[in-house]
Order: sequence, then C-alpha cells, then structure tokens
Amino acid sequence: MDVTQHQYKIANDGFTVVNDIYTDAEVNNILKAIESADKTGPLFRQTDDLFAIRQFLKAIPSVSSLIFTDKLNLFLKQLLGDGYFAVKSIYFDKPALSNWFVAWHQDLTISVDKKAEIGGYGPWTVKHNQFAVQPPLGILEDNFTIRVHLDDTDEGNGALKVIPGSHLKGVIRPETIDHESVTSISCNVSAGGMMVMKPLLMHASGRTSNNKKRRVMHIEFSRAELAEGIDWAEKA
Repeated sequence: MDVTQHQYKIANDGFTVVNDIYTDAEVNNILKAIESADKTGPLFRQTDDLFAIRQFLKAIPSVSSLIFTDKLNLFLKQLLGDGYFAVKSIYFDKPALSNWFVAWHQDLTISVDKKAEIGGYGPWTVKHNQFAVQPPLGILEDNFTIRVHLDDTDEGNGALKVIPGSHLKGVIRPETIDHESVTSISCNVSAGGMMVMKPLLMHASGRTSNNKKRRVMHIEFSRAELAEGIDWAEKA
C-alpha cells in the first residue's frame, strides 16, 4: 500500500480512496453486529428512505473492535501520524430504492458536549439533542474523515461526488461554485474499502438509480484540544 501516494492525494486533492482495508468476512461481521443491535434507542433513525445510527461507536460498542483492526490502525498511523482520535461517528444505510440526494456542501461543524459563548466558535446548532458548532478554521483544516464502505458504491448508488482541491480554499458558499469551470469526480469505492477525506472538501451525493444498497460508516478524527468550556461529544 503506497502511503506516500495517498498522503499526496489528501494534501492536494482533499481525498483518497483505499480499497481492500477489510476482507469480505470482516465486512460481514460488521454488518452482523449492526443487524443484531437493539434499534429502539434514540440514536437510531429509520424511514423508508434511510436507516441511520448517530453516535454509532457509542450506540453499538461491539463494533469498534471490528472496525479498528490492526490493518486500519497501522495504515492511519502511517498516513496521518500520531495524536488523532475519533470525535464523531455515523452509520448510513441508503436503501436500494432511496431517492434522496445531498447537495454540494462542506462539513463545517463539529459535535461538542455543550453550548458556550466562545470566541471563534459559531454559529451553533442543536439537532437530536446534539450540540454542533463551526470551530476555528485551523481545526477543520487539520481534521479528517474516513468513510468505510460496506457495499460496492459508484454513481448509481450514491458515491460521493467531490471537487478536488476545494479543501484548500477555506469556507466556500455552495451557491458561488461555477460548475462550468470546476471538475467534479465520483469517488467509487469497493466493499471493504474506504475514502479518506478532509472536511473542507466540497462534496455531494446523488440519488440511487441502480437499485443497490449503499451502507457506509462515517468516522471523523481530530487531534485538537477545544477551547476551555467545551469538549468533543464523542471523543474515543
């Protein structure tokens, strides 16, 4: 696995795709842990178009050891260095007949344990009893996200579309994007692979058109200490 090439792509493009992180058996074990979980709690959300688990690592504790294998841990340490820890986790199951899409955006907020008036932090939102805030730009620039795919994913079932290099331009208002002058690409990922991305990378997701599921584990990492008075909501 050429770590140097992946480091280059993250620095310059804002993302990289790494396949074969998990075997088929490991993927199946993760899916079994999810399927066997008690789904009646407040962290589980299920509709005809979506099944999602907020605070995923907390909601299903048994899944952590299945996700953070020796192979993944070693690769992330080689790719990013020491000091990072998980700060947010979500599981998304986009059903085969789902018709929802996600418009172009950057991931500008972090999940924290409480709301406090602190310079450089804001605006604030509260969703499902979870506080979220836009932190200082330096924190977003240093954070990263992994999206582990449990199904083969391409344009037909909601693979992320991204604008390479957009993470280097700070906060971007989506309506200011001139799509005729920028090139977007689809980040296709095989089951058992993952996409590593920067939060400031402009990304979107299309509707499902091929009647195939798209199950993804989204885990955000940071090595930042937050301002006095607040802390990460899901620090692990």
